[in-house]
Amino acid sequence: MRVTVYAGSALGNRAAYREAAALFAKELVAAGHEIVYGGGAAGLMGVVADAALAAGGRVTGVIPQHLVEAEVAHRGLTRLHVVDTMHQRKQLMADLADAFVALPGGVGTVEEIFEVWAWLVLGRHTRPLALLNTEGYWDRLLRMNCRMAASGFLRKEEVGSLPAVADATEFLELVRLWEPPPPRWG
Repeated sequence: MRVTVYAGSALGNRAAYREAAALFAKELVAAGHEIVYGGGAAGLMGVVADAALAAGGRVTGVIPQHLVEAEVAHRGLTRLHVVDTMHQRKQLMADLADAFVALPGGVGTVEEIFEVWAWLVLGRHTRPLALLNTEGYWDRLLRMNCRMAASGFLRKEEVGSLPAVADATEFLELVRLWEPPPPRWG
């Protein structure tokens, strides 16, 4: 299975974010899974790639040319796809994925997981996705999902389609038991 991992290009201000990212990557590799991610060497993205590679895993990066030119691409990956635009990056990362997970990160991470979540709700795919909720990082977002449902903007069965997990074991169990919500429109 290939898992697309969205993660921050910064490390964050807590060691727990780095530790959880590295452990998550190592556990995915130990379970025999490949990682697809944004191709960067910095931040939690770099932590994920380095931990997976150190554990003997396969890591595929997808990065736009302008970030290669800015010298932020990871140079030790199993495979690195260089694309022209951020849109192409997101599409290829999605196309390569059997499942998706977002680790703590900023606006890019949120945008990426929200896009594949929207595609799930719209019936463009049926693959599992989750949030790695390190130290409650995603708690307010999860409450917002409930607010969207209570306000009539998210169907009840869609609220649980972006679940939180505590670790790789819980994520892999979620993947095993995954049942996507029915698409919003036929």
